[in-house]
Amino acid sequence: MSKKILFLATMAVVVIFSSCSKKLTALDAAYIKTTPNPLEMKAGEVNATVTGTFPQKYFNKNAVLTVTPVLKYGNKEAKAQPVVFQGEKVLGNDRAISYKAGGTYSISPKFVFEPEMAKSELFLNFDVVQKKKTYKLPGLKVADGVLATAQLASTSPKELQPALSPDNFQRVTQENQDADILFLIQQAQLRNSELSKDDIIEFTAKVKDARDAQNKEISNFEVLGYASPDGNLELNTNLAERRQKVTTDYINKELKKLQANVSVDSKFTAEDWDGFQKLMEASDIQDKELILRVLSMYQDPEQREREIKNLSSTFQAIAGEILPQLRRSRLKMTVDVTGKSDAEIMNLASKSPKELTANELLYAGTLASTTREQADIYEQFVDIYPEDARGYNNLGLRLYYEEDVTAAERLFEKSLSLDPNSPDANFNLGLVKMAKGQLTDAQAFFGKSAGTAGNLNAALGTSYVAQGEYTKAMNALRGVNTNNAAVAQIISNDYNGARNTLAAIKFPNAMTAYLGAILAARTNDRDAVYSNLRNAVQLDRNFIKKALNDLEFAKYFADTTFLSILK
Repeated sequence: MSKKILFLATMAVVVIFSSCSKKLTALDAAYIKTTPNPLEMKAGEVNATVTGTFPQKYFNKNAVLTVTPVLKYGNKEAKAQPVVFQGEKVLGNDRAISYKAGGTYSISPKFVFEPEMAKSELFLNFDVVQKKKTYKLPGLKVADGVLATAQLASTSPKELQPALSPDNFQRVTQENQDADILFLIQQAQLRNSELSKDDIIEFTAKVKDARDAQNKEISNFEVLGYASPDGNLELNTNLAERRQKVTTDYINKELKKLQANVSVDSKFTAEDWDGFQKLMEASDIQDKELILRVLSMYQDPEQREREIKNLSSTFQAIAGEILPQLRRSRLKMTVDVTGKSDAEIMNLASKSPKELTANELLYAGTLASTTREQADIYEQFVDIYPEDARGYNNLGLRLYYEEDVTAAERLFEKSLSLDPNSPDANFNLGLVKMAKGQLTDAQAFFGKSAGTAGNLNAALGTSYVAQGEYTKAMNALRGVNTNNAAVAQIISNDYNGARNTLAAIKFPNAMTAYLGAILAARTNDRDAVYSNLRNAVQLDRNFIKKALNDLEFAKYFADTTFLSILK
Protein backbone atom coordinates (compact mmCIF):
# COMPACT_ATOMS: atom_id res chain seq x y z
CA MET A 1 0.00 0.00 0.00
CA SER A 2 2.71 2.47 0.97
CA LYS A 3 4.67 1.75 -2.22
CA LYS A 4 1.60 2.47 -4.32
CA ILE A 5 0.98 5.78 -2.57
CA LEU A 6 4.63 6.73 -2.95
CA PHE A 7 4.54 5.90 -6.65
CA LEU A 8 1.45 8.05 -7.25
CA ALA A 9 2.92 10.93 -5.32
CA THR A 10 6.11 10.72 -7.31
CA MET A 11 4.21 10.88 -10.59
CA ALA A 12 2.20 13.93 -9.45
CA VAL A 13 5.13 16.21 -8.79
CA VAL A 14 7.32 18.06 -11.21
CA VAL A 15 10.54 16.64 -9.93
CA ILE A 16 11.60 13.01 -9.51
CA PHE A 17 14.04 12.73 -6.68
CA SER A 18 15.38 10.58 -3.95
CA SER A 19 14.50 11.97 -0.54
CA CYS A 20 17.35 10.07 0.98
CA SER A 21 19.95 11.75 -1.24
CA LYS A 22 21.92 14.63 0.12
CA LYS A 23 22.23 16.08 -3.35
CA LEU A 24 19.45 17.50 -5.47
CA THR A 25 18.29 14.96 -8.00
CA ALA A 26 17.44 15.26 -11.68
CA LEU A 27 14.23 17.03 -12.68
CA ASP A 28 11.72 15.49 -15.05
CA ALA A 29 10.56 17.57 -18.05
CA ALA A 30 7.29 15.70 -18.13
CA TYR A 31 6.13 17.70 -15.13
CA ILE A 32 7.22 21.11 -16.42
CA LYS A 33 4.86 23.23 -18.51
CA THR A 34 6.05 25.80 -21.03
CA THR A 35 3.68 28.38 -22.50
CA PRO A 36 3.53 28.84 -25.45
CA ASN A 37 4.92 25.65 -26.91
CA PRO A 38 6.15 25.96 -29.58
CA LEU A 39 7.52 29.36 -28.69
CA GLU A 40 6.42 32.48 -30.58
CA MET A 41 8.20 35.56 -31.80
CA LYS A 42 6.44 38.75 -30.77
CA ALA A 43 7.74 42.29 -31.13
CA GLY A 44 11.19 40.97 -32.04
CA GLU A 45 11.46 38.83 -28.93
CA VAL A 46 10.85 35.24 -27.90
CA ASN A 47 9.13 35.09 -24.54
CA ALA A 48 7.98 32.07 -22.58
CA THR A 49 6.67 31.12 -19.18
CA VAL A 50 8.03 27.92 -17.63
CA THR A 51 6.19 26.65 -14.53
CA GLY A 52 6.79 23.69 -12.27
CA THR A 53 6.91 22.47 -8.69
CA PHE A 54 9.61 21.62 -6.16
CA PRO A 55 8.07 18.70 -4.28
CA GLN A 56 8.05 18.24 -0.57
CA LYS A 57 11.37 17.23 0.99
CA TYR A 58 13.25 17.84 -2.23
CA PHE A 59 15.09 21.10 -1.82
CA ASN A 60 18.16 20.59 0.40
CA LYS A 61 18.30 23.26 3.08
CA ASN A 62 21.91 24.06 2.21
CA ALA A 63 21.58 24.06 -1.58
CA VAL A 64 21.57 26.96 -4.07
CA LEU A 65 20.04 26.09 -7.46
CA THR A 66 20.65 28.33 -10.49
CA VAL A 67 18.28 27.71 -13.40
CA THR A 68 19.41 29.11 -16.76
CA PRO A 69 17.05 28.99 -19.78
CA VAL A 70 19.02 28.33 -22.97
CA LEU A 71 17.63 28.46 -26.50
CA LYS A 72 19.72 26.24 -28.78
CA TYR A 73 19.57 26.67 -32.56
CA GLY A 74 21.99 25.31 -35.14
CA ASN A 75 25.41 25.52 -33.58
CA LYS A 76 24.43 28.60 -31.57
CA GLU A 77 22.70 29.21 -28.29
CA ALA A 78 21.17 32.18 -26.46
CA LYS A 79 20.98 32.37 -22.68
CA ALA A 80 18.22 34.13 -20.79
CA GLN A 81 18.52 35.71 -17.35
CA PRO A 82 19.22 32.96 -14.75
CA VAL A 83 16.85 32.45 -11.81
CA VAL A 84 18.28 31.42 -8.43
CA PHE A 85 16.57 29.42 -5.65
CA GLN A 86 18.06 28.66 -2.23
CA GLY A 87 17.49 26.31 0.67
CA GLU A 88 16.20 27.47 4.05
CA LYS A 89 19.64 27.57 5.73
CA VAL A 90 21.37 29.55 3.00
CA LEU A 91 22.07 33.19 3.76
CA GLY A 92 21.08 35.21 0.71
CA ASN A 93 18.41 37.24 -1.02
CA ASP A 94 17.21 34.68 -3.51
CA ARG A 95 13.87 32.93 -3.23
CA ALA A 96 13.96 30.36 -0.43
CA ILE A 97 12.28 26.99 -0.99
CA SER A 98 10.97 25.07 2.01
CA TYR A 99 12.39 21.61 2.41
CA LYS A 100 9.27 20.29 4.08
CA ALA A 101 6.60 22.04 1.96
CA GLY A 102 8.39 22.42 -1.37
CA GLY A 103 7.01 25.14 -3.66
CA THR A 104 5.94 26.14 -7.14
CA TYR A 105 8.12 28.20 -9.42
CA SER A 106 7.75 30.25 -12.59
CA ILE A 107 10.53 31.31 -14.93
CA SER A 108 10.03 33.82 -17.75
CA PRO A 109 12.91 33.61 -20.22
CA LYS A 110 13.30 36.24 -22.90
CA PHE A 111 15.43 36.14 -26.06
CA VAL A 112 16.11 38.56 -28.88
CA PHE A 113 14.74 36.84 -31.96
CA GLU A 114 16.95 35.68 -34.81
CA PRO A 115 15.51 33.97 -37.91
CA GLU A 116 17.60 30.83 -37.28
CA MET A 117 15.63 30.28 -34.09
CA ALA A 118 12.73 28.91 -36.12
CA LYS A 119 14.28 25.47 -35.60
CA SER A 120 15.39 25.48 -32.00
CA GLU A 121 14.98 23.87 -28.59
CA LEU A 122 14.50 25.52 -25.22
CA PHE A 123 16.50 23.93 -22.42
CA LEU A 124 16.80 24.55 -18.71
CA ASN A 125 20.33 24.18 -17.33
CA PHE A 126 20.77 23.53 -13.59
CA ASP A 127 23.83 24.47 -11.52
CA VAL A 128 23.98 23.59 -7.82
CA VAL A 129 26.19 24.93 -5.05
CA GLN A 130 25.92 22.92 -1.86
CA LYS A 131 28.29 23.35 1.08
CA LYS A 132 31.03 24.78 -1.14
CA LYS A 133 30.65 21.96 -3.63
CA THR A 134 29.29 22.53 -7.14
CA TYR A 135 27.64 20.11 -9.49
CA LYS A 136 25.21 20.12 -12.39
CA LEU A 137 21.87 18.46 -12.85
CA PRO A 138 20.99 17.10 -16.29
CA GLY A 139 19.58 19.79 -18.58
CA LEU A 140 15.95 19.49 -19.66
CA LYS A 141 14.34 20.29 -22.99
CA VAL A 142 11.08 22.09 -22.26
CA ALA A 143 9.96 23.50 -25.65
CA ASP A 144 10.50 23.06 -29.39
CA GLY A 145 11.10 25.80 -31.95
CA VAL A 146 9.78 29.31 -32.53
CA LEU A 147 6.79 30.36 -34.62
CA ALA A 148 7.75 33.57 -36.38
CA THR A 149 4.73 34.17 -38.60
CA ALA A 150 4.46 37.80 -37.45
CA GLN A 151 7.83 38.41 -39.09
CA LEU A 152 6.21 37.81 -42.48
CA ALA A 153 4.65 41.29 -42.25
CA SER A 154 6.71 43.22 -44.79
CA THR A 155 7.91 46.82 -44.73
CA SER A 156 8.68 46.80 -48.46
CA PRO A 157 7.36 49.75 -50.51
CA LYS A 158 5.43 47.35 -52.74
CA GLU A 159 3.42 46.24 -49.71
CA LEU A 160 2.98 49.60 -47.99
CA GLN A 161 2.40 52.06 -50.86
CA PRO A 162 4.65 55.03 -50.07
CA ALA A 163 3.49 58.52 -50.98
CA LEU A 164 4.37 60.46 -54.12
CA SER A 165 4.03 64.20 -53.66
CA PRO A 166 1.29 65.56 -55.94
CA ASP A 167 2.33 67.34 -59.12
CA ASN A 168 -0.87 69.48 -59.15
CA PHE A 169 -0.65 69.46 -62.93
CA GLN A 170 -3.82 70.49 -64.74
CA ARG A 171 -4.10 70.05 -68.47
CA VAL A 172 -6.75 72.73 -68.62
CA THR A 173 -6.38 75.81 -66.44
CA GLN A 174 -8.59 78.87 -66.25
CA GLU A 175 -7.91 82.57 -66.62
CA ASN A 176 -10.49 84.95 -65.18
CA GLN A 177 -11.00 88.54 -66.27
CA ASP A 178 -13.52 91.12 -65.10
CA ALA A 179 -14.24 94.80 -65.50
CA ASP A 180 -16.85 97.29 -64.21
CA ILE A 181 -18.81 99.89 -66.22
CA LEU A 182 -20.13 102.60 -63.88
CA PHE A 183 -23.38 104.56 -64.33
CA LEU A 184 -24.55 107.86 -62.98
CA ILE A 185 -27.20 107.86 -60.24
CA GLN A 186 -30.60 106.70 -61.51
CA GLN A 187 -29.27 106.39 -65.07
CA ALA A 188 -28.62 103.51 -67.46
CA GLN A 189 -26.76 105.18 -70.30
CA LEU A 190 -23.30 103.96 -71.34
CA ARG A 191 -20.68 106.70 -71.26
CA ASN A 192 -17.65 106.87 -73.52
CA SER A 193 -15.50 107.76 -70.52
CA GLU A 194 -16.36 104.38 -69.00
CA LEU A 195 -15.92 102.40 -72.22
CA SER A 196 -12.43 103.79 -72.73
CA LYS A 197 -11.11 102.93 -69.26
CA ASP A 198 -7.98 100.80 -68.91
CA ASP A 199 -9.81 97.80 -67.46
CA ILE A 200 -12.26 97.75 -70.40
CA ILE A 201 -9.36 98.01 -72.87
CA GLU A 202 -7.59 95.16 -71.07
CA PHE A 203 -10.78 93.10 -71.06
CA THR A 204 -11.14 93.54 -74.81
CA ALA A 205 -7.50 92.55 -75.31
CA LYS A 206 -8.11 89.31 -73.37
CA VAL A 207 -11.06 88.53 -75.63
CA LYS A 208 -8.84 88.99 -78.70
CA ASP A 209 -6.11 86.86 -77.17
CA ALA A 210 -8.55 84.01 -76.47
CA ARG A 211 -9.92 84.33 -80.00
CA ASP A 212 -6.49 84.07 -81.60
CA ALA A 213 -4.74 81.52 -79.36
CA GLN A 214 -5.05 77.88 -80.44
CA ASN A 215 -4.95 76.64 -76.85
CA LYS A 216 -7.52 79.09 -75.44
CA GLU A 217 -11.29 79.11 -75.43
CA ILE A 218 -13.81 81.40 -73.71
CA SER A 219 -15.90 79.04 -71.60
CA ASN A 220 -18.05 81.61 -69.79
CA PHE A 221 -19.03 85.21 -70.42
CA GLU A 222 -21.42 87.06 -68.11
CA VAL A 223 -22.93 90.54 -67.88
CA LEU A 224 -24.28 91.44 -64.45
CA GLY A 225 -26.38 94.56 -63.91
CA TYR A 226 -26.64 96.23 -60.47
CA ALA A 227 -28.22 99.14 -58.64
CA SER A 228 -26.96 100.57 -55.37
CA PRO A 229 -28.95 99.62 -52.23
CA ASP A 230 -30.56 103.00 -51.64
CA GLY A 231 -33.94 104.33 -52.64
CA ASN A 232 -37.09 102.61 -53.87
CA LEU A 233 -36.81 98.88 -54.60
CA GLU A 234 -38.99 99.08 -57.71
CA LEU A 235 -36.84 101.88 -59.09
CA ASN A 236 -33.65 99.97 -58.34
CA THR A 237 -35.01 96.83 -59.99
CA ASN A 238 -35.78 98.76 -63.15
CA LEU A 239 -32.37 100.44 -63.14
CA ALA A 240 -30.47 97.19 -62.66
CA GLU A 241 -32.38 95.49 -65.46
CA ARG A 242 -31.83 98.41 -67.88
CA ARG A 243 -28.09 98.55 -67.06
CA GLN A 244 -27.81 94.81 -67.69
CA LYS A 245 -29.62 95.12 -71.03
CA VAL A 246 -27.70 98.08 -72.45
CA THR A 247 -24.40 96.51 -71.44
CA THR A 248 -25.34 93.15 -72.97
CA ASP A 249 -26.34 94.81 -76.22
CA TYR A 250 -23.05 96.71 -76.32
CA ILE A 251 -20.99 93.56 -75.59
CA ASN A 252 -22.75 91.52 -78.26
CA LYS A 253 -21.97 94.21 -80.84
CA GLU A 254 -18.32 94.33 -79.79
CA LEU A 255 -17.99 90.52 -79.90
CA LYS A 256 -19.46 90.54 -83.40
CA LYS A 257 -16.90 93.15 -84.47
CA LEU A 258 -14.13 91.00 -83.00
CA GLN A 259 -15.54 87.91 -84.75
CA ALA A 260 -15.56 86.16 -81.42
CA ASN A 261 -18.21 83.45 -81.32
CA VAL A 262 -19.17 83.73 -77.67
CA SER A 263 -22.49 83.18 -75.90
CA VAL A 264 -23.25 85.87 -73.32
CA ASP A 265 -25.23 85.13 -70.17
CA SER A 266 -26.76 88.07 -68.33
CA LYS A 267 -28.73 88.80 -65.17
CA PHE A 268 -29.35 91.67 -62.77
CA THR A 269 -29.46 92.28 -59.02
CA ALA A 270 -31.74 95.07 -57.86
CA GLU A 271 -29.82 96.04 -54.72
CA ASP A 272 -26.22 94.96 -54.41
CA TRP A 273 -25.91 94.39 -50.69
CA ASP A 274 -23.09 91.85 -51.14
CA GLY A 275 -21.05 94.39 -53.03
CA PHE A 276 -21.90 97.00 -50.40
CA GLN A 277 -20.60 94.77 -47.60
CA LYS A 278 -17.33 94.03 -49.41
CA LEU A 279 -16.66 97.71 -50.08
CA MET A 280 -17.47 98.61 -46.46
CA GLU A 281 -15.10 95.96 -45.15
CA ALA A 282 -12.31 97.39 -47.31
CA SER A 283 -13.04 101.04 -46.42
CA ASP A 284 -11.83 103.39 -43.69
CA ILE A 285 -15.24 104.99 -43.15
CA GLN A 286 -16.06 106.04 -39.62
CA ASP A 287 -18.47 103.67 -37.84
CA LYS A 288 -17.60 100.93 -40.34
CA GLU A 289 -18.01 98.20 -37.71
CA LEU A 290 -21.40 99.57 -36.70
CA ILE A 291 -22.57 99.46 -40.32
CA LEU A 292 -21.38 95.89 -40.69
CA ARG A 293 -23.28 94.92 -37.52
CA VAL A 294 -26.44 96.42 -39.01
CA LEU A 295 -25.99 94.20 -42.06
CA SER A 296 -25.64 91.13 -39.88
CA MET A 297 -28.58 92.03 -37.61
CA TYR A 298 -31.14 92.89 -40.29
CA GLN A 299 -31.98 91.01 -43.45
CA ASP A 300 -34.82 93.28 -44.60
CA PRO A 301 -33.41 95.79 -47.15
CA GLU A 302 -35.64 98.63 -46.04
CA GLN A 303 -34.75 98.13 -42.38
CA ARG A 304 -31.05 98.10 -43.28
CA GLU A 305 -31.37 101.34 -45.26
CA ARG A 306 -33.25 103.09 -42.44
CA GLU A 307 -30.67 102.10 -39.82
CA ILE A 308 -27.76 103.22 -42.00
CA LYS A 309 -29.39 106.56 -42.93
CA ASN A 310 -29.94 107.27 -39.23
CA LEU A 311 -26.15 107.60 -39.01
CA SER A 312 -26.33 110.85 -40.96
CA SER A 313 -22.64 111.80 -41.03
CA THR A 314 -21.60 108.27 -41.85
CA PHE A 315 -24.21 107.95 -44.55
CA GLN A 316 -22.87 111.04 -46.28
CA ALA A 317 -19.50 109.29 -46.57
CA ILE A 318 -21.20 106.14 -47.82
CA ALA A 319 -23.15 108.10 -50.40
CA GLY A 320 -19.97 109.73 -51.64
CA GLU A 321 -17.54 106.76 -51.55
CA ILE A 322 -19.45 103.49 -51.62
CA LEU A 323 -22.74 103.82 -53.46
CA PRO A 324 -21.32 105.26 -56.75
CA GLN A 325 -19.20 102.10 -57.14
CA LEU A 326 -22.34 99.93 -56.92
CA ARG A 327 -24.17 101.63 -59.81
CA ARG A 328 -22.61 99.41 -62.40
CA SER A 329 -22.52 96.55 -64.82
CA ARG A 330 -19.87 93.89 -64.35
CA LEU A 331 -18.24 91.97 -67.18
CA LYS A 332 -16.95 88.51 -66.22
CA MET A 333 -15.06 86.13 -68.49
CA THR A 334 -13.49 82.71 -67.96
CA VAL A 335 -10.93 81.43 -70.47
CA ASP A 336 -9.95 77.75 -70.59
CA VAL A 337 -6.25 77.33 -71.36
CA THR A 338 -5.14 73.92 -72.60
CA GLY A 339 -1.58 73.14 -71.57
CA LYS A 340 1.15 71.07 -73.15
CA SER A 341 0.49 67.54 -74.32
CA ASP A 342 2.18 64.57 -72.64
CA ALA A 343 4.50 64.22 -75.62
CA GLU A 344 5.50 67.89 -75.44
CA ILE A 345 6.12 67.66 -71.70
CA MET A 346 8.29 64.54 -72.02
CA ASN A 347 10.27 66.06 -74.89
CA LEU A 348 11.01 69.17 -72.85
CA ALA A 349 11.79 67.12 -69.75
CA SER A 350 14.47 65.36 -71.76
CA LYS A 351 15.89 68.31 -73.69
CA SER A 352 14.96 71.54 -71.90
CA PRO A 353 13.50 70.85 -68.42
CA LYS A 354 13.93 74.49 -67.39
CA GLU A 355 11.15 75.41 -69.83
CA LEU A 356 8.67 73.42 -67.77
CA THR A 357 6.88 74.68 -64.70
CA ALA A 358 7.40 72.85 -61.41
CA ASN A 359 4.04 71.11 -61.76
CA GLU A 360 4.75 70.11 -65.36
CA LEU A 361 8.15 68.66 -64.49
CA LEU A 362 6.76 66.69 -61.56
CA TYR A 363 4.01 65.43 -63.84
CA ALA A 364 6.68 64.31 -66.30
CA GLY A 365 8.02 62.05 -63.56
CA THR A 366 4.72 60.17 -63.54
CA LEU A 367 4.96 59.67 -67.32
CA ALA A 368 8.47 58.19 -67.25
CA SER A 369 8.69 54.73 -68.81
CA THR A 370 11.62 53.52 -66.68
CA THR A 371 12.72 53.99 -63.09
CA ARG A 372 16.01 55.48 -64.32
CA GLU A 373 14.19 58.05 -66.44
CA GLN A 374 11.96 58.91 -63.49
CA ALA A 375 14.95 59.36 -61.18
CA ASP A 376 16.65 61.60 -63.80
CA ILE A 377 13.57 63.84 -63.95
CA TYR A 378 13.43 64.21 -60.16
CA GLU A 379 17.15 64.95 -60.04
CA GLN A 380 16.59 67.70 -62.61
CA PHE A 381 13.68 68.97 -60.54
CA VAL A 382 15.68 69.46 -57.33
CA ASP A 383 18.35 71.30 -59.35
CA ILE A 384 15.86 73.65 -61.01
CA TYR A 385 13.46 74.05 -58.08
CA PRO A 386 15.66 73.54 -54.98
CA GLU A 387 13.15 75.19 -52.65
CA ASP A 388 10.27 72.90 -53.63
CA ALA A 389 9.97 70.12 -51.04
CA ARG A 390 8.11 67.81 -53.41
CA GLY A 391 11.15 67.05 -55.55
CA TYR A 392 13.23 65.71 -52.65
CA ASN A 393 10.34 63.54 -51.47
CA ASN A 394 9.77 62.04 -54.91
CA LEU A 395 13.46 61.45 -55.55
CA GLY A 396 13.73 59.85 -52.11
CA LEU A 397 10.78 57.65 -52.96
CA ARG A 398 12.52 56.47 -56.11
CA LEU A 399 15.60 55.49 -54.06
CA TYR A 400 13.40 53.85 -51.42
CA TYR A 401 11.92 51.59 -54.08
CA GLU A 402 15.48 50.68 -55.01
CA GLU A 403 16.11 49.78 -51.33
CA ASP A 404 18.67 52.56 -50.84
CA VAL A 405 17.09 53.35 -47.49
CA THR A 406 19.89 55.57 -46.18
CA ALA A 407 19.87 57.89 -49.20
CA ALA A 408 16.07 57.92 -49.22
CA GLU A 409 16.00 58.90 -45.55
CA ARG A 410 18.27 61.91 -46.18
CA LEU A 411 16.04 63.14 -48.99
CA PHE A 412 12.84 62.75 -46.97
CA GLU A 413 14.49 64.74 -44.18
CA LYS A 414 15.49 67.43 -46.69
CA SER A 415 11.90 67.58 -47.92
CA LEU A 416 10.64 68.04 -44.37
CA SER A 417 13.21 70.78 -43.71
CA LEU A 418 11.51 72.76 -46.49
CA ASP A 419 7.95 71.75 -45.63
CA PRO A 420 7.66 70.29 -42.09
CA ASN A 421 3.93 69.74 -42.51
CA SER A 422 4.16 67.67 -45.67
CA PRO A 423 1.98 64.60 -44.98
CA ASP A 424 3.71 62.62 -47.73
CA ALA A 425 7.30 63.23 -46.59
CA ASN A 426 6.29 62.54 -42.97
CA PHE A 427 4.65 59.30 -44.07
CA ASN A 428 7.63 58.16 -46.12
CA LEU A 429 10.08 58.96 -43.35
CA GLY A 430 7.87 56.92 -41.03
CA LEU A 431 8.18 53.98 -43.43
CA VAL A 432 11.96 54.31 -43.38
CA LYS A 433 12.04 54.39 -39.58
CA MET A 434 9.82 51.31 -39.43
CA ALA A 435 12.07 49.47 -41.91
CA LYS A 436 15.02 50.29 -39.63
CA GLY A 437 13.16 48.98 -36.58
CA GLN A 438 12.76 52.45 -35.03
CA LEU A 439 9.09 51.93 -34.30
CA THR A 440 8.59 54.81 -31.84
CA ASP A 441 9.98 57.28 -34.37
CA ALA A 442 7.86 55.68 -37.09
CA GLN A 443 4.70 56.20 -35.07
CA ALA A 444 5.60 59.86 -34.49
CA PHE A 445 5.95 60.52 -38.23
CA PHE A 446 2.76 58.61 -39.03
CA GLY A 447 1.00 60.89 -36.57
CA LYS A 448 1.88 63.85 -38.83
CA SER A 449 0.74 62.09 -42.01
CA ALA A 450 -2.99 62.78 -42.10
CA GLY A 451 -3.99 63.40 -45.71
CA THR A 452 -1.05 61.53 -47.21
CA ALA A 453 -1.36 59.89 -50.61
CA GLY A 454 0.15 56.77 -49.04
CA ASN A 455 -1.81 54.01 -47.32
CA LEU A 456 -1.59 55.23 -43.74
CA ASN A 457 -3.76 52.44 -42.32
CA ALA A 458 -1.59 49.78 -43.94
CA ALA A 459 1.55 51.36 -42.46
CA LEU A 460 0.04 51.79 -39.00
CA GLY A 461 -1.22 48.21 -38.98
CA THR A 462 2.19 46.90 -39.99
CA SER A 463 3.89 48.91 -37.24
CA TYR A 464 1.45 47.46 -34.69
CA VAL A 465 2.29 43.94 -35.86
CA ALA A 466 5.99 44.73 -35.37
CA GLN A 467 5.19 45.94 -31.83
CA GLY A 468 3.18 42.83 -31.03
CA GLU A 469 -0.06 44.81 -30.67
CA TYR A 470 -2.16 42.51 -32.78
CA THR A 471 -5.59 43.85 -31.83
CA LYS A 472 -4.55 47.38 -32.83
CA ALA A 473 -3.09 45.94 -36.03
CA MET A 474 -6.38 44.23 -36.87
CA ASN A 475 -8.33 47.44 -36.30
CA ALA A 476 -5.96 49.55 -38.39
CA LEU A 477 -5.93 47.02 -41.22
CA ARG A 478 -9.70 46.51 -41.35
CA GLY A 479 -10.70 46.76 -45.00
CA VAL A 480 -7.07 46.73 -46.18
CA ASN A 481 -6.58 43.74 -48.48
CA THR A 482 -2.85 43.09 -48.26
CA ASN A 483 -0.52 40.30 -47.22
CA ASN A 484 0.27 42.18 -44.02
CA ALA A 485 -3.41 42.37 -43.12
CA ALA A 486 -3.65 38.60 -43.58
CA VAL A 487 -0.60 38.12 -41.32
CA ALA A 488 -2.28 40.14 -38.56
CA GLN A 489 -5.43 38.05 -38.89
CA ILE A 490 -3.59 34.72 -38.90
CA ILE A 491 -1.56 35.44 -35.77
CA SER A 492 -4.76 36.70 -34.11
CA ASN A 493 -6.52 33.42 -35.06
CA ASP A 494 -9.06 35.22 -37.26
CA TYR A 495 -8.92 32.56 -39.92
CA ASN A 496 -12.12 33.49 -41.73
CA GLY A 497 -10.95 37.08 -41.96
CA ALA A 498 -7.55 35.99 -43.27
CA ARG A 499 -9.19 33.76 -45.87
CA ASN A 500 -11.33 36.66 -47.14
CA THR A 501 -8.37 39.05 -47.17
CA LEU A 502 -6.14 36.71 -49.15
CA ALA A 503 -8.92 36.11 -51.68
CA ALA A 504 -9.41 39.88 -52.14
CA ILE A 505 -5.75 40.79 -52.78
CA LYS A 506 -5.70 42.43 -56.20
CA PHE A 507 -2.23 41.29 -57.23
CA PRO A 508 -1.38 38.10 -55.30
CA ASN A 509 2.25 37.05 -55.14
CA ALA A 510 4.41 34.31 -53.67
CA MET A 511 3.86 35.61 -50.13
CA THR A 512 0.11 35.54 -50.68
CA ALA A 513 0.33 31.85 -51.59
CA TYR A 514 2.65 31.10 -48.66
CA LEU A 515 0.25 32.72 -46.21
CA GLY A 516 -2.51 30.67 -47.77
CA ALA A 517 -0.49 27.55 -46.99
CA ILE A 518 0.00 28.62 -43.35
CA LEU A 519 -3.72 29.32 -43.04
CA ALA A 520 -4.48 25.89 -44.51
CA ALA A 521 -2.07 24.21 -42.08
CA ARG A 522 -3.72 25.92 -39.12
CA THR A 523 -7.20 24.89 -40.32
CA ASN A 524 -6.18 21.30 -41.20
CA ASP A 525 -6.78 21.66 -44.93
CA ARG A 526 -4.05 19.38 -46.27
CA ASP A 527 -4.88 19.80 -49.97
CA ALA A 528 -4.80 23.59 -49.65
CA VAL A 529 -1.41 23.36 -47.91
CA TYR A 530 -0.03 21.48 -50.91
CA SER A 531 -1.60 23.69 -53.60
CA ASN A 532 -0.62 26.98 -51.96
CA LEU A 533 2.92 25.85 -51.20
CA ARG A 534 3.31 24.61 -54.76
CA ASN A 535 2.24 28.03 -56.04
CA ALA A 536 4.52 29.87 -53.60
CA VAL A 537 7.70 27.99 -54.55
CA GLN A 538 6.91 28.25 -58.27
CA LEU A 539 6.83 32.03 -57.88
CA ASP A 540 9.76 32.29 -55.47
CA ARG A 541 12.04 29.36 -54.69
CA ASN A 542 13.27 31.10 -51.53
CA PHE A 543 10.13 29.75 -49.89
CA ILE A 544 11.50 26.20 -50.10
CA LYS A 545 14.01 26.77 -47.31
CA LYS A 546 11.49 28.91 -45.45
CA ALA A 547 8.85 26.19 -45.40
CA LEU A 548 11.31 23.44 -44.42
CA ASN A 549 12.14 25.37 -41.26
CA ASP A 550 8.74 26.87 -40.50
CA LEU A 551 7.03 25.28 -37.49
CA GLU A 552 3.68 26.24 -39.01
CA PHE A 553 4.26 23.09 -41.06
CA ALA A 554 5.74 20.96 -38.27
CA LYS A 555 3.25 18.14 -38.73
CA TYR A 556 4.19 17.96 -42.43
CA PHE A 557 7.95 17.65 -41.98
CA ALA A 558 7.80 13.89 -42.61
CA ASP A 559 5.04 14.13 -45.25
CA THR A 560 6.25 12.82 -48.62
CA THR A 561 4.00 15.11 -50.70
CA PHE A 562 5.08 18.14 -48.68
CA LEU A 563 8.75 17.24 -49.14
CA SER A 564 8.32 16.58 -52.86
CA ILE A 565 6.93 20.08 -53.35
CA LEU A 566 9.98 21.55 -51.60
CA LYS A 567 12.66 19.73 -53.61
